[in-house]
Amino acid sequence: MTPIVPRPGLPTPGGAAPRRHAAALALPRGTDPLHELARAAEAENRRDHGRTPSRRTVLAGAAGLAGLGLLTLAGCTPARSAPTIPEAAATGTAARGGRLRIARPAASAAETLDPASSLSAYEYLGALYNRLVKLDEQGVTVPDLAEDWSANADGTTWTFRLRSGVRFHDGRRFTAADAIYTIDHIIDPATGSPQGEVLAAMIGPGGMSAPDPLTLRIDLLTPNAEFPSLLTAYQCYVIPEGSAGTIGTAGIGTGPFRLSSYEAAGVGSIEANDDHFAGRPVLDGIDFYSIQDTTARVNALLAGQIDLISQTNLDFATAQVVSASSGATVARAPDAQWYTIPMLATSDEFSDPLVRQAMKLAYDPQQIVATALQGTGSPGWDNPVPPSQSAWLDEQRAYDPDKARALLKQAGREGFQAEIWTSSYESVFTPMAVAYRDAVRDAGVQLTVRNASSDSYYTQIWFQKPLLVSYWFTGRPIDQLLNQIFRTGSSYNESAWSNPVFDQLLDDARAEMDDDRRRTLYQDAQRVVVEDSADMTPMFGDRLVGLSRDVVNYREYGFEFDYLQIGLRA
Repeated sequence: MTPIVPRPGLPTPGGAAPRRHAAALALPRGTDPLHELARAAEAENRRDHGRTPSRRTVLAGAAGLAGLGLLTLAGCTPARSAPTIPEAAATGTAARGGRLRIARPAASAAETLDPASSLSAYEYLGALYNRLVKLDEQGVTVPDLAEDWSANADGTTWTFRLRSGVRFHDGRRFTAADAIYTIDHIIDPATGSPQGEVLAAMIGPGGMSAPDPLTLRIDLLTPNAEFPSLLTAYQCYVIPEGSAGTIGTAGIGTGPFRLSSYEAAGVGSIEANDDHFAGRPVLDGIDFYSIQDTTARVNALLAGQIDLISQTNLDFATAQVVSASSGATVARAPDAQWYTIPMLATSDEFSDPLVRQAMKLAYDPQQIVATALQGTGSPGWDNPVPPSQSAWLDEQRAYDPDKARALLKQAGREGFQAEIWTSSYESVFTPMAVAYRDAVRDAGVQLTVRNASSDSYYTQIWFQKPLLVSYWFTGRPIDQLLNQIFRTGSSYNESAWSNPVFDQLLDDARAEMDDDRRRTLYQDAQRVVVEDSADMTPMFGDRLVGLSRDVVNYREYGFEFDYLQIGLRA
């Protein structure tokens, strides 16, 4: 069965409904599109105009600019020398106030402001809502609506002490009853939340209670020393008690912004929440514009019509063009995307562990990073845990094509041949597939790259072909990452790999209340993944985010950015 699961920052597997291209604008014969685009952008930047374009201006302009074909031209060498893509966006003093304009690829006309949904309008969530807890940049669980928390001796009962004085946008006080209602809503099968399966396996009926309005108690079915981290998922934003029927359009939360208008798959606006418990955000508001076509979003940025492109990972060549422009630049979110090459362990090709081990030893991830990412990332060495996480196993597996060749011969698969499937769904997929194909030739492995439609890649290829490329976001806590994607029988397990030793290590880690010993168990589990699993992790990619040079203090991790501090240059 193909599960419905969230991809990196997107609502459904591999994204949502197919992205539909905006109408193209025909240019006069002999027109140089890149030159005309640059000229138009310069004129727009020089013009003294208000920051908020009309809906008609942005949407019509985006549709027309789609015809300029920037992404095709991005492979050309820019007129000036290729710039160095910065590690982070500009920091500095932001002017108090102003409005940020964000272009986003909407999920579909069925998208919703319900955080628990698989079709949530993702960009709004961190602005409108808060969670009980959240992850920091090192993957550590830190307070949000909960000030602190504690567990009993075996990790089966967790008690959260909640912030006092917090109000929802409609004036209601936040209490433990809202937290209980939120988790029940996530777990409810009718909600269809991607996080529902995770939490339902741990919280039984009647497992939550409120000893007082600012205390939440959760009794788990089994011990879990990492339980609070599982409440950091973006589906776990807290909504008011009794609001499930209206939250999809009302968007009432406790977040730094409150909703002023919203149109599914269309435009929307949010305004600063002066009463937010962590302080008023720098910006006065944010305006969202739905621009489905990637090229149109980039061109709107270069023309000064928007300030930030959300949910689009620019390919390296396009990022160079953006960085070379006078009005826009690129921020790098290090290791934000986790790229995988799953081998289907139930297939004839990869059921033999010797073959899987050979496929890993046959390539050097550093070559893949250099070729597919042009260096904007880091090698994974088949460990799915990003180096930024505190539980990361700092060990590098061997690169040995000769041993890989010998293992294939031992398995009776000398001269191994297979297909590797890719798609234009994500800009790095095909470069990674080609780089891997070329890298394993020294081990005698012959791969044929097959391209599938981006519209059907995550419905007809993923989970079904023996060898393919895929990706995830890196914002998952260690317990969820390993259990949800690698444990036997998990609906997220894209290679169908099963290892009882690995599963037991995860159980032992959940039951271990000592932080250092639990970290060691998670590292042992990573070692099993590297040595035995049917999943390869060639690399972690930096996400390249296009934004205006006027934007300051853009900080992103786990596919979320800091809505409180982001602003416009003073």
